[in-house]
Amino acid sequence: MRYFFNRLGFLLISLWAAVTLNFVLPRLMPGNPAEIMFAKFQGRMLPQELHALELQFGFSNQPWPIQYFQYLGNMITGHFGLSFTYYPVPVATVIATSLPWTIGAVGFATLLSVIVGSFGGILIAWRRGGMLDRTLPIATMFFQAIPYNWSAFMLLFVFGFTLNWFPMYHSYGTNQTPGFNWPFLSSVLRHGVLPVATIFISGVSGWIIGMRNNMINTLGEDYVVFAEAKGVSARRLMFSYAARNALLPQVTGLAIALSSIVGGSILMEQVFSYPGIGFQLNTAVSNEDYPLIQGMFLIIALCVLIANFIVDMVYARLDPRVRTGGASS
Repeated sequence: MRYFFNRLGFLLISLWAAVTLNFVLPRLMPGNPAEIMFAKFQGRMLPQELHALELQFGFSNQPWPIQYFQYLGNMITGHFGLSFTYYPVPVATVIATSLPWTIGAVGFATLLSVIVGSFGGILIAWRRGGMLDRTLPIATMFFQAIPYNWSAFMLLFVFGFTLNWFPMYHSYGTNQTPGFNWPFLSSVLRHGVLPVATIFISGVSGWIIGMRNNMINTLGEDYVVFAEAKGVSARRLMFSYAARNALLPQVTGLAIALSSIVGGSILMEQVFSYPGIGFQLNTAVSNEDYPLIQGMFLIIALCVLIANFIVDMVYARLDPRVRTGGASS
């Protein structure tokens, strides 16, 4: 229980630091977002209208402490201001419409890479010295060395442009109306194949190699050799004895992988014009959309912290020594 409260306290402190940093950095920059929008209208707006924009975007001349507490109140209520790019759409609405696409595509591809890569690494290590052990690691390292954007372009060119098997852009067909119906869902699935495949190909290689190496090291431990000598079944020996402990280093990699899900894959989403967080973040930076950048940064930071907290709990469950401060009997 003490370990849980320690990690929870670290989560809250880190979250407060991220929120505070998100408040301070834009205010240290010269000018303000309202002036940038004012410049886009080339003087066609009155000073009163500019002041109204400043109030809408949450910028004022009040002292920083007052602004800070107003900012915290807005964060608690989910009010991140208005987006420049999609004005007058609120930032929260833009994030809410983009986040499901990123979690659906990047999240599914990441989890699929972890599951397939971990089971593949376990089987290769268990049958070490065989055909798979001699060929699959080399093949996976080859795919791992391919640049991420190059894989996306190749899949797009071969399966989208040349063979015309899958759509080349966006998340669903332009002739589809979003809703819980089969034509729309099937369109979403077809549009998501290439983006998911891009992330899967780039990610599964590392999981296979990492799990294989961990598994081989674990299989050489004395307790595994002793269990094998006692006649423990191969299935139980593989999963209950060796794989469970070999998974511990993978959990750390899982924390990093889960943390990157919400941030999206900027390159993948740009190549396929996939309307996720990465695509919107790149658009926001290009258009100097500070409210949208702030809102996305805060959501990404929050999800990263929560993902790491969950992984810490899982790690403590798998390895009780973590809860006791590393003490061993």
